[in-house]
Amino acid sequence: MSYELLACDLRSDTLMDRLPVTGVTAEDYIGKTGSFSGTIPVPDRAMAARVTDALIPGRTALWLLQDGGVVWSGIQWTEIVASAGRGSASVQVQAAGCESYFRDHRQIVDTLVATGEDQLDIARDLINYAQAKAGGHIGVEVPATPVSGVLRDRTYLVYDLAYVGRRIDELASTEGGFEWRINAYRDPDGARHRVLQLGYPTIRVGSADTILDLPGQVVSYRETRDATVQANAWISRGASINSNLAAASYPLLSTALTTPSDYAIGWPRLDGSSDYSSVTDQATLDQHASADLARQVRPVVIPQVTVRVGPEGLPPLGSMIRLRIEDVWNPAGRTTRHRLVGWRLQPEERGRGEIADLYLEVA
Repeated sequence: MSYELLACDLRSDTLMDRLPVTGVTAEDYIGKTGSFSGTIPVPDRAMAARVTDALIPGRTALWLLQDGGVVWSGIQWTEIVASAGRGSASVQVQAAGCESYFRDHRQIVDTLVATGEDQLDIARDLINYAQAKAGGHIGVEVPATPVSGVLRDRTYLVYDLAYVGRRIDELASTEGGFEWRINAYRDPDGARHRVLQLGYPTIRVGSADTILDLPGQVVSYRETRDATVQANAWISRGASINSNLAAASYPLLSTALTTPSDYAIGWPRLDGSSDYSSVTDQATLDQHASADLARQVRPVVIPQVTVRVGPEGLPPLGSMIRLRIEDVWNPAGRTTRHRLVGWRLQPEERGRGEIADLYLEVA
């Protein structure tokens, strides 16, 4: 499949150039930042000049298009120029999803206080705060809905110099939390959009399931059973609770959580912990601990599915997948339902079309 790469000014989204790109790998997720890598052939000086003008790491937005539709969008952070000999060259472009701007490059440089606010409004306020600073607006649209009905108190101190996106991640991971990402798309009129997407308790897209079959569109699948991070007892650490600098300092600790029902049926005790160095409130820390324990208490078997990418492309993140498998492990056939939470494109190779790894979550 052929791709086209739009290089745009990050702040204004002004189109700088349309560039050919090969060797494309791209990935996108709910809950973590996706990435992109591709190579732009530079056969002559004219193309070298175009690439030099269009691609500026740190201030260029990239839009990966296929048949006019947006496959992926993010920010160019790195480029590697390589000579191919005989006067030609190539440029490898590496980029990360727009979430990287907020997670890794924008700090909270004022003290911000939220009291009794909907947690999704706090997330919106943090993105709006970052974009309100001089030079900080990268065109992310922030819709006023949805709301969760879950009210939170939060104080973000200037002294922490915390990153905006990481504070949103921390807020989202609390018990009763939510999901967020920045969704990039092109509307029917051709306009490009980057929109803050929030979901409570999760991001769900579409009303109909996408059916994937093995044999069929599914090339292969893997199921991993992993107890290395399993825990059925949990304590979370918070901020230092000692204001006397001359005395020993100790962190705030959550209520110790255990699962006696696990021990009663034969599970050994498996301890786990987490750190929230900015949390000073006991109730908030206890909510974090409860949410962390719920995620780690039992290893969940989730298939990673490799599929052929057809002309219709991939389902959107947050959509529902109905996976139907018939093979030596499932001779009578097995049907399971999942939510799509991530994907990774693998470029075409000789004798093989484009494929994608889909990362699924139990519905």
